[in-house]
Amino acid sequence: MLCKKILASEAVPGMIAADDVYTFNNILIIGKNTCLTDRIITRLKFYSVFEISVFIEDEVKVNDINLQSTESKLHAAQIRKTPEFRKFVTSFKDNVNDFKTTIDDVVLNDTDFNLDQLLDHTNKVLSESRNGLHVLNMLHSTRKFDDLTYVHSLNVSLICNVFGGWLKLPDEDIRVLTTCGLLHDIGKIKVPAKIIKKPSKLTDVEFLAVKMHTIKGYNILKNKTLDQRIINSALMHHERCDGSGYPNALIGDQIDDFAKIVAIADVYDAMTSARVYRGPLCPFEVIELFEAEGYQKYDPHYLLTFLDGIVQTYMHNDVRLSTGQKGKIVMLNKNALTKPIIQIGKSFIDLSKHPDISIMEVI
Repeated sequence: MLCKKILASEAVPGMIAADDVYTFNNILIIGKNTCLTDRIITRLKFYSVFEISVFIEDEVKVNDINLQSTESKLHAAQIRKTPEFRKFVTSFKDNVNDFKTTIDDVVLNDTDFNLDQLLDHTNKVLSESRNGLHVLNMLHSTRKFDDLTYVHSLNVSLICNVFGGWLKLPDEDIRVLTTCGLLHDIGKIKVPAKIIKKPSKLTDVEFLAVKMHTIKGYNILKNKTLDQRIINSALMHHERCDGSGYPNALIGDQIDDFAKIVAIADVYDAMTSARVYRGPLCPFEVIELFEAEGYQKYDPHYLLTFLDGIVQTYMHNDVRLSTGQKGKIVMLNKNALTKPIIQIGKSFIDLSKHPDISIMEVI
């Protein structure tokens, strides 16, 4: 059999890995000769794997794979056609640019923050949205901007705002949490852009430079007139409850509660956003990954609340299953969030009773 490198986004179930596959920080994901499944392919996307080597029998199969990988994202396409989406994008783009100007002034000229002015960027975008579902749907379709750090920060602030509502936080705490989302990645402004935008695996030196953004962010914010939770979120949003995070390998209660919330919003946005090396993940893939790998790493109370909120937003949406069938979500399974009941024509499928069937796309 031949061995060929393909984009991870082109991988399909049944392919055989021709080499070990590692994360960008050299943690083994799958070994050589592993047969790819939907779950494994989702893990590759989760870990932002750019390309893999697979065994192939002939070039025809590779061409077939390329055709499969060009399938359009119907749900996003439908949203983009609406007048309110165009209005949302205009507001989003304007506020990203204004936010960039504000943050650059603080970082480059060492000025202080005007929190009312800062939050105005998020509030203007929220004013174009009807509710939390609307915000999340719009964000899933608003992904092609060059200034990734600024766009991601605005995205995370919007998600934190919705998340705070799900947690029933007081208004002032939601205001602080939203600001945490806006400023959590401010340290990335001091990381070289060529590293932040690099489409392939980072070297050890580059990965260390990226990890330093938490320290750089803390140093930018520590002497500003800000709520301590905002400063802590910049420092701690990559910490994990099991001690596997950075920069200080904190565990459990050593991590600020708002940093724990921002961490979930940060990862959710990263996984549901398109990147140069992969498309956005289906929300149900994201939920499955959080369920499979998240309860040790993230605070269970916050994660459960977040996942329950995300699932609720997709009630009555049309979906495409791994079988190729299309149907509508009509009921949720509280004990199996990624396995709702699907209506297909006049029939109903309880996915919790079909572990081999999964939701591949919201359409």
